[in-house]
Amino acid sequence: MHLTLFSTPVVNRVLRAISLTFLRLNGWTIEGSLPASAAKSVLIAAPHTSNWDLPYTLMTGFALNLNLYWMGKASLFAPPFGPVMRWLGGIAVDRSKSNNLVAASAQALRDADGPVQLVVPPEGTRGRTRQWKTGFYFIALEAKVPIVLAYMDYERKAAGLGPLFVPTGDVERDMEEIKRFYAGVKGRNADQFEAQ
Repeated sequence: MHLTLFSTPVVNRVLRAISLTFLRLNGWTIEGSLPASAAKSVLIAAPHTSNWDLPYTLMTGFALNLNLYWMGKASLFAPPFGPVMRWLGGIAVDRSKSNNLVAASAQALRDADGPVQLVVPPEGTRGRTRQWKTGFYFIALEAKVPIVLAYMDYERKAAGLGPLFVPTGDVERDMEEIKRFYAGVKGRNADQFEAQ
């Protein structure tokens, strides 16, 4: 995994203090913590309904002392922003190509030296969608790591980490259980999110 602001010692401490202050001043609460058993894990980023989700996710990551990497569409990494996006923990995903992103991501998690949390939005887009993509599920299953049910509830102004979920391989049943957790969570643009 590449160097990010989460793994840059002095920068990390400064940004953690700034993030905690900003979130507190704006009425946000941070909930939960990452169990030691989830040092390597896949975090679901749901609901993903706004461009504001990225900065709030990064601030929440600092507040919770996480080592986040996140997946974003390739166009976010076009010059001149590519190096900055990667330093923010970004991993470019070219959605126009059929590549084996699941296998590559699972391998990267297995090979990582130390804690790493890969953030994947199950919707695959900020736009309205009724169907969740299952890439996050198969990355966790193949890497043999837990899924952390992370959330950003704009209505309650609460962000954090919910329970751990260990995929069983029964995708349909597991997805139903995961989606139940998100039933009451409201995104910034709540009309674009359905945990169905």
